[in-house]
Amino acid sequence: MTDLTFGWFLPTSGDSTCLADPDQTIAQSPELFEEVVKAADEGGFKYLLMPVNATCWEATVTAAFYAARTKNIAPLIALRSGYCNPSLSAKMYATLDQLTGGRLCINLIAGISDDDTKADGIPDSKQVRYEKMDEEVQIMKRLWASDEPIGYEGQHYQVNQVIMPKPLQQPHPPFFLGGGSEQAMEISAKHSTVHLFWGDKPAVIAEKIKDMRQRAAKYGREDAIQFGMRLQIVCADTEEEAWDNAHRLIAGATKFKLYNDNKGQNAAESIRKTSEANQRVWQLLEESGDDMKIHPHLWTGISMVRAGAGIAVVGTPDQIAATLDEFVEAGCTSFCLSGFPHAKAARLFSTKVLPKFKGRLSDSLPKAA
Repeated sequence: MTDLTFGWFLPTSGDSTCLADPDQTIAQSPELFEEVVKAADEGGFKYLLMPVNATCWEATVTAAFYAARTKNIAPLIALRSGYCNPSLSAKMYATLDQLTGGRLCINLIAGISDDDTKADGIPDSKQVRYEKMDEEVQIMKRLWASDEPIGYEGQHYQVNQVIMPKPLQQPHPPFFLGGGSEQAMEISAKHSTVHLFWGDKPAVIAEKIKDMRQRAAKYGREDAIQFGMRLQIVCADTEEEAWDNAHRLIAGATKFKLYNDNKGQNAAESIRKTSEANQRVWQLLEESGDDMKIHPHLWTGISMVRAGAGIAVVGTPDQIAATLDEFVEAGCTSFCLSGFPHAKAARLFSTKVLPKFKGRLSDSLPKAA
């Protein structure tokens, strides 16, 4: 399969060389971000995921800053439903899309914890956040397409505006969405350019893709929707070294004491209540046994200490490329990746693994349809 795209992750909540050891944390700083952005921009990655939670630097401001300092990579900006009026979101993203020459992707986020959103002053349940997300995307699409006031009347928003500018990418910048709930999958089937799965077995992903295509068919999008994987990467020249690096990354870990959340152990229970995608990742962790493997080169260990996408591909460059190809065979065309520490891992992937996909890489971002 050709037209593959690879993205990387900007760790705006900080980086680490051992996720269980606070002394090995690499603090947030412009210097850290600059090194990661440079590695990703020069390394052949097409997009750079800007995360959001209470410990992250603000995603849209960070994205705009680094979009002006890069030449190749597109920010993938996490947009949380209910946090920004959709008319303003539409104008912000269209403006950034124009100013960057069409280097923009949008990641639709409902949030994995009700407690976190309530702490931010957003009282909506996850169900309501997904309802708002659906309306927000509808409004943005209509504002970007219309030269007349749109007359939108929804349950949560009423918008009767016309905006400028329109996006440079047509019909609009690509939307990414990752989520395992019924609501998430339906909204993704309706709107997503790329539905992102968190790590799982390739055979399971193949079945999930069949299900998502059936859902998308209801909206005339069975062939339009694309699929991707959100994965961690632990790469080394030998398999033994790769596994040593993986185990060193969680040395001394206490299960579900999350390094990427400022609420620590309490955060895991809050996330477990409301995030079906996280429930699946942690189910895989529990099922994976003492070696924490769900596949010869898919490892659940990072999920002990990280909320979200914790499944890692571990091995040599050849083994990692072969494992990613199993997901390509399942139907995936995009890979949103990360690794610790992020700049070093990005350089290693771009020099050792990405060349193995030569001739199969897309020249452009996934195109919305």
